[in-house]
Amino acid sequence: MELNTRSSKGKAKTMAKILEEEEEEEEAEDDDDFFSSSGCGCFLCAIKEPDARLRRASLSAFFRELPYCEDDGGSNGQSCAAAVGAVWRAAMSAPDDPELPSLGAIRCMSLLLARALADAAWLRRGDNVYVPYYAAHVIGSYTIRSSAHAELAVAAGAVRPLLALLGGAMTWVEQRAAARALGHLASYESTFPAVARHAAEAVQLAVRSASTCIRDVYANFVALAPSRRPKYQRDLMTCGLGGGADAEDRKAEEWASQLQCWSLYLLSCLASRDLSSHAMICQDSLFLNELSRMWGGLANGDSPAGVGLLRLLCRSPVGRAAIAACRDALSSLCDLARSSDDWQYMAVDCLLLLLDDRAAWHAVADATAPWLSDLVDLRHLGPRRRLGDAIATALLLDDVHVVSDRKLGGEAKRAIASVRELKGERKEREEAMPRDELLKREILAKEKKRQGNDSFLQGDVDKATDHYSEALELCPLSRRRERLVLHSNRAQCRLARREADAAVSDATRALALARPANAHARSLWRRAQAYDMKGMARESLLDCLAFAGAWLDGRRHPRRAARGANPKLPYCVARMISKQMSVTGLFAGVTMKDNKVGSDDCMPWCSENDRDNEDGEDDPDDDDESEEEIADNAGLKMCTSGRELPIITGDAWTRLSRRT
Repeated sequence: MELNTRSSKGKAKTMAKILEEEEEEEEAEDDDDFFSSSGCGCFLCAIKEPDARLRRASLSAFFRELPYCEDDGGSNGQSCAAAVGAVWRAAMSAPDDPELPSLGAIRCMSLLLARALADAAWLRRGDNVYVPYYAAHVIGSYTIRSSAHAELAVAAGAVRPLLALLGGAMTWVEQRAAARALGHLASYESTFPAVARHAAEAVQLAVRSASTCIRDVYANFVALAPSRRPKYQRDLMTCGLGGGADAEDRKAEEWASQLQCWSLYLLSCLASRDLSSHAMICQDSLFLNELSRMWGGLANGDSPAGVGLLRLLCRSPVGRAAIAACRDALSSLCDLARSSDDWQYMAVDCLLLLLDDRAAWHAVADATAPWLSDLVDLRHLGPRRRLGDAIATALLLDDVHVVSDRKLGGEAKRAIASVRELKGERKEREEAMPRDELLKREILAKEKKRQGNDSFLQGDVDKATDHYSEALELCPLSRRRERLVLHSNRAQCRLARREADAAVSDATRALALARPANAHARSLWRRAQAYDMKGMARESLLDCLAFAGAWLDGRRHPRRAARGANPKLPYCVARMISKQMSVTGLFAGVTMKDNKVGSDDCMPWCSENDRDNEDGEDDPDDDDESEEEIADNAGLKMCTSGRELPIITGDAWTRLSRRT
């Protein structure tokens, strides 16, 4: 996970400006006419003061007095919660503005946090219960992009109260704001030591927060009847505008997701700068097992989350040893590597780092070779280049360089042997073959594919599978598009035979051959169905979303648009997406045990009237005129306005549009 470590560029200039403003503030405090010119002395009046000198003096006095006021806010009648809420709005609207931090806003918020933690009676008075959340959020907002502001927070003693909130001293709402702020403080070189001094505590608290926050938010908010939910939490999530229980549930899911992601980000900041923290993070084997599944949900599609932290841990010997010993962690990485998730390449990076460790090679290869062998034809994936060759090299590591007495299992041996044959021996044979011989093999492969198509359409799935396998043996490796279709067609045969694992393998091989990777729509849908058979709802959902993007883009093809083709999503695909979302929501693991979608969710064809022509015309998947793909079944139901459709939330389409 490449952290967006905050740059300290311009730090000296910013600090100089802060010091200059503090000097002007001291001069302003000597002005006898100050209070008579500044109005009532509340924050809103002070910040509206047009005279810069008087405004800074007024704000400075406001921030000095606020931490010690009672719930009525003193003589000006403004409550402490209302005042802090006003500061929060200012911080949210202008987080880079140095004026308020330089005048004591961050120090004021730190003192308010300390008071809230130390004085329970004060916290219960009036609306003061709102104060800790707003105060922690103000610190997080001002430190999101400014190392100078982060230094002010550290100097004000913000780290200790933020750690207390992260540890659950109050509720999950304040915990979320604290995780965000601590992550920012830990991301700067200048303020990292202040957090690292509490590394043992911070790691323990962040691991616990990331592991338990989903259950905690569900149990302490979502599962409660609306009347039993804390009013101040409901107000904070809806900004006092209401919206009912549904709006609160959606916001609670979003905030729980952010709490998990920000806790993982704090851990990643520590792991990226301090290798000694790796041992502390890896102490909890259950946490490692679940780490790659902590993906943040659709609400946090931009966060690398768990796999980003895993990649950092894979860069130290202690981290690699711990992950290699966790079979579930390796299995989760393999599942992510064979998915259409945006962070697929990160999972591959993790596995390659593990395989490069001679001490861990046997354990990792034994657990991952059958899955990684499906990816050896990958060319480019995200920012990574020639990934397939790197995977093949790692799996074919010479045994004399591996220090271990362990022997590989039969499945791993067969997978590595197939990689050796494909990327080594067969490649060398074909490079030595005359051109005429390669052309002859290509023609025979096409004939076998045609026979396979005929057999499938006649209902003889076993014979069709054999024909496609024979064609794959004959088809030259350089004919990537032809091999893609053969693997995709064989995946459909595996689906018909209910061989989910084999279908996933063939569909993944097809997608690895696609250009760009994961761009073949039918293979995405076939793998989505296979993952559904296996009960892997998240992987199925991601493939469905990727398929939907490819389908809608293809239906907007100029030639199809010219003849009036309507880019509507097939009904069964929309239904599959909706059902899978219902079992991959952030709280699904708390509320549901069975995450399989009904077996009637099969997609027959991409359209009743758009079957592949032998010349491949109008098929966005086809760039080879000789390509011919088999039909899944006949008769696809399209989404129409007159049919009752499942609801697909905006988060799903946000993720979809970003992916496609």
